Amino acid sequence: MRRKIPSNSALIAFEASARHGSFARAADELALTEGAISRQIGRLEAFLGVTLFERIGNRVKLLPSAKRYAAQVSESLDRLERDSRYVMGQPSDGASIDIATIPTFATRWLIPRLGRFRERHPNIVVHLAERMEPFVLAGSGFDAAIHFEHPAWSGMRTHRLLHETLVPVCHPALFDKAVGAVSLDQLPRLHRRQNPDAWQRYAQETGITLTNPAIGPYYDLHIMLIEAALAGLGVALVPRLYVETELAAGRLIAPWPESQAISKTFSLILPEPIRLSEAPIQAFADWLLSETHRFDSVSRVMTQGVQPPSVAEA
Repeated sequence: MRRKIPSNSALIAFEASARHGSFARAADELALTEGAISRQIGRLEAFLGVTLFERIGNRVKLLPSAKRYAAQVSESLDRLERDSRYVMGQPSDGASIDIATIPTFATRWLIPRLGRFRERHPNIVVHLAERMEPFVLAGSGFDAAIHFEHPAWSGMRTHRLLHETLVPVCHPALFDKAVGAVSLDQLPRLHRRQNPDAWQRYAQETGITLTNPAIGPYYDLHIMLIEAALAGLGVALVPRLYVETELAAGRLIAPWPESQAISKTFSLILPEPIRLSEAPIQAFADWLLSETHRFDSVSRVMTQGVQPPSVAEA
């Protein structure tokens, strides 16, 4: 069945006219005459059977009933342009995949390792997008998601990747080794807004005394907490897997015990089933699973080989 859709030229002319509130300005933007814009708008109104603009002399005004349509057309044109540019940027002899993931995981763990995937699969382009909350993968436009385990992924093919355990970290200058053991309760603490009771739960689990677990500044993302800790602003309770490099280099220290109760598991979520035509995402899945296995092995060696200093808590 033939779709009942106006011409692209008419929609583009309408979107520009609605945005500028002027046929003349729309004509300047689109390198057309004002008469050509007026004719396109007239054709669109005839196609729709409704009046879109009120003509007042040489001026035009978008009618209230057409404002929602203008917003929808603008959104559709933006999406069409974005999708077209996406296709134009695809390698002619390769493939691409779209992965939705948590921003700090992408920044601190995944992106630094993507070079190894490119070396193994130079013809597969990996596009990353941020998604903080679980979503319906089917029909989303994503080939896979890297996210925490959640009931929303029911029915998908889920592969466990890494277990996230939180550990308090701080800049070495904040923890004065020369004085000896420092009480965590004496140091400024940093909080993640989405997990406001983390320090309270940490104190209950470890038995460490925190007079006021909620005191201190709040940040939205773990990456913000890490940067704040690196700046010496306080002690951040963050996933160890995000700060392994800083801990190994001594830019951060972790002299307090890890939390086992406050933990989550990262998973790779794939559509079910994976067809043979979707081999690129299968290649990414195989690489990611091998990469997490490698990280787990190295992390265990580092954790067992370097013991944090003992801390006596007041």
